[in-house]
Amino acid sequence: MATWKDASLWSPSLLLLLFVGFCSPVCVEVPSGTEAVRGQNMTLLCISCMQREEVSAITNVEWYYEPTNGNGNRSLIYEYIDGKHTRPKSQFMGRIHWSGSKDLQDVSIVLHNVTITDAGKFVCQVNRTLRYEAHQHSIQSSFEISLIVNDVATEDFTSVLSEIMMYILLAFLTLWLLIEVVYCYRKISKAEEVTQESVTDYLAIPSENKENCSVPVEE
Repeated sequence: MATWKDASLWSPSLLLLLFVGFCSPVCVEVPSGTEAVRGQNMTLLCISCMQREEVSAITNVEWYYEPTNGNGNRSLIYEYIDGKHTRPKSQFMGRIHWSGSKDLQDVSIVLHNVTITDAGKFVCQVNRTLRYEAHQHSIQSSFEISLIVNDVATEDFTSVLSEIMMYILLAFLTLWLLIEVVYCYRKISKAEEVTQESVTDYLAIPSENKENCSVPVEE
């Protein structure tokens, strides 16, 4: 029969197991950026979260490219099959690198030295086979990225608004500081004038009456 002491020894272990269970990593599917700058690198983000992380799975990834006005013609530019990376011959040869995670929930790629002709539609296709004890289940997901290539970086509206608010706040703080300085200066000047008048009045008193007179001190 378990005693109270035995229960107290098991409680920390049970809490630790529960803590580990609740602290499993969380996958969030974040959309990729769509604007690139010519001559710079661009990460084509593709995140496909597994619904059940405790189930083992085989993941294959294929990246396709469709140029602007390509009439729906797609070409395979990158694939990850059975743990092997393959880069078919295309205009991106030597400029595509894998940027995915080990758990293959993030299967992004990086496009180096972007050119104007790289604009178009990129399609990330993820084929995942979940392996259960009695059967297997295949899941396919597809993500499209319409890439725009600019000659120079365009400023985001949010960043512009943040910069404007920063300048407004800076101007307000500067004005407030100036008002405080003027207020303190006037207060000190007024105190000095009162003190000077008190000293002048004291000096004007005949010497025989100074023994019974004291200079008023302003609190």
